[in-house]
Amino acid sequence: MTGLIDIDPTRPVLIAGPTACGKSALALRLAESDGGQIINADALQVFANWRVLTARPSPEEESRAPHKLYGHVGPEAEYSVGHWLRDVAPLLQNGPRPIIVGGTGLYFTALTEGLADIPETPASLREDANAIRAAQGHEAFLPDLDAETLARIDTANPMRVQRAWEVQHATGRGLAAWQDETPPPLLPLSECTAIALEAPKEWLNPRIEMRFDQMLAEGALDEVRANLDGWMPERPSSRAIGAPELVAHLRGELTLDAARSAAVIATRQYAKRQRTWFRARMRNWRWRAAVDI
Repeated sequence: MTGLIDIDPTRPVLIAGPTACGKSALALRLAESDGGQIINADALQVFANWRVLTARPSPEEESRAPHKLYGHVGPEAEYSVGHWLRDVAPLLQNGPRPIIVGGTGLYFTALTEGLADIPETPASLREDANAIRAAQGHEAFLPDLDAETLARIDTANPMRVQRAWEVQHATGRGLAAWQDETPPPLLPLSECTAIALEAPKEWLNPRIEMRFDQMLAEGALDEVRANLDGWMPERPSSRAIGAPELVAHLRGELTLDAARSAAVIATRQYAKRQRTWFRARMRNWRWRAAVDI
C-alpha cells in the first residue's frame, strides 16, 4: 500500500492524524484489503446527532466494512475517555482485528499507556466549573492547578484545563498525581501497528476548507437546525466544530459566509492543536506523510 510498509494483517492497527487528513479512508482501505473492523477514536463522532458535521463515515462506507463506536451515544450524554475505553475493551477481544482510527489523541494515549481511575466529578461541581468558564474563560482555572499538572496538560485547551480543575476540587489531589497511579494499558504499542499521519498546514488547510464546503452541500445546516431545540453549548456533543457557528447563523447572529469562515478557522486551530499533541505524545509511532497515503 502506497506510503505504508510492513503492516502485519494479524495485528491491531492504530491510525491517528489531524482532521481532514484522510485517515478514515486509509482505515477503510486496510479493512477491505486485509480484513478488520474499524473502530472510532474520535470524541465527536460517537454522538448520534452528528454525521455530516463530524465527517462520520457514510452509510455506503459503513456497508463496506464493520464500523464500531460511531454515533452510538445520545446527544445529551456525558461521554469521556473512560467511557470510550470501557466501550472499546470488548472489541479488542472479540471479532475481526481492530483498526482504530481517529483524531482524539487522549483516546489513543489512554488506550496504549493506560488511564488513571479518577472518581467522577459531582454534577454540582461540573455546573460550577461550567459557569466559571463561561464567565471568566478557562484561564481562571489555571492558578488553582499544581505545577506538575500544569506541565502535563494542554493549557490552551479549555476542556482539559477545566477537567484538571474539577479533579483537583473533587478529590483534593492534582490530575498528575492520579495519572502517576495509572493501571496497565489495554493495548500497548508493542502489540499493534501504530501509524501517525503527518499533515503540513499548507497541504491540510485547503482540504479543511473544501471539506467544510462539502459538509454544507451535504446538509450540515439542516443537521444543525435539527439540533436547535434544547441547544446547550456546555454539552460534549455541542463541541462539534462548526456547530456553534452554524447555530449563530440560524439564530440570525451571523451571515452564512461569516459562519463558514469562522468554522473553517476553528477547524484549522483544532488541527494545529492535534498536530501539537501528536508530536509530543506519539514520538514512538510510525510517522507517514498523509499526502503519500
